Amino acid sequence: MPPTVPPVDEHLHAGEIPIMTRHTASLALSLAAVLAGFAAVTVGAEPAASGPPVSLLNVSYDPTRELYRDLNEAFARHYAEEHGRKVSVKQSHAASGSQARAVIDGLDADVVTLAVWPDVEAVAKSGLLRPDWQHRYDNHSVPYHSVVVFVVRKGNPKGINDWPDLVKGEISIVTPNPKTSGNGKYSFLAAWGSVLASGGTDEDAKKFVTELYRRTPVLDTGARAATATFSQKGIGDVHLTFENEAQLEVNEANGDLEIVYPKKSIRVDPPVAIVDQNVDRKGTRHAAEAYLGFLYTPEGREIIARHHCRPWGENPPKPARGENWPVVETFTIDAVGGWQTATRKFFGEGGVFDAIYQPTGR
Repeated sequence: MPPTVPPVDEHLHAGEIPIMTRHTASLALSLAAVLAGFAAVTVGAEPAASGPPVSLLNVSYDPTRELYRDLNEAFARHYAEEHGRKVSVKQSHAASGSQARAVIDGLDADVVTLAVWPDVEAVAKSGLLRPDWQHRYDNHSVPYHSVVVFVVRKGNPKGINDWPDLVKGEISIVTPNPKTSGNGKYSFLAAWGSVLASGGTDEDAKKFVTELYRRTPVLDTGARAATATFSQKGIGDVHLTFENEAQLEVNEANGDLEIVYPKKSIRVDPPVAIVDQNVDRKGTRHAAEAYLGFLYTPEGREIIARHHCRPWGENPPKPARGENWPVVETFTIDAVGGWQTATRKFFGEGGVFDAIYQPTGR
């Protein structure tokens, strides 16, 4: 059951691999994690310090390239210091749903760090993960959170400040396809849930999202492609995306873009999991579990915050020196029925999205 709380792009970065083609931390790391109230998981067999280098594959979703590049470097240094053995982590990124299917079809992932619960659960149902995957790390195996925000053009010329503004006047919206993208699913659910959180009914929410998607000229398959559509191609007046992706997008735009925080938004909970069948076959369980455990350590949390993802736990590190996390009232997936209901109702064949979205030319 889901928790009740709460094609890789063509330009690959170093350490990433195309879609085609780490176990719990050491005693010291585990102790630090426990003392801090973070990830607790059974430790795999200690690796031989004289063994060959360990290679892991992290199959992740679109907006985490830069985050995991820094986490991988820090983890490799830590693991070598703790165990005297080198480890390298390769990355694969694409739309979350596509990544889940790729792992099910044979992409040899050691860990999956996907955008939404249904995608990891789909991998589990294929037999690659143990059924208890979401209980093996704290916070239902969700090491950080995010929120859905708006990215607008410099000066916010269309006056977009909250959800209702998206369907006023001639507004053009960019957001990924919720059938393929975790970012897209969360953006849809944020829009729907914003209506319910303001006292509206399901019928009000349906009317709102119908109008919203009528103003969406293109639905890219993944979050990073939608970012390129908005920021590089100049299409659209507002881009719905995760806070961390929005920060990167704005930073790279040299003042041409701004972030707007709506009054209410959905809390984004990207889960992580060990791909048990693969790590046991490859002998990489110790390193893989240590890798995901590292996300909950003080060093891991600092890196996560630096990339504008909100680390789980009390007193989260700030995103940058002198900055505070912007305040936004959040609701969870439970506000729209939980993942099982939402997946079937909204994104399944013949569901709400299929009924309301009419692509250009249909």
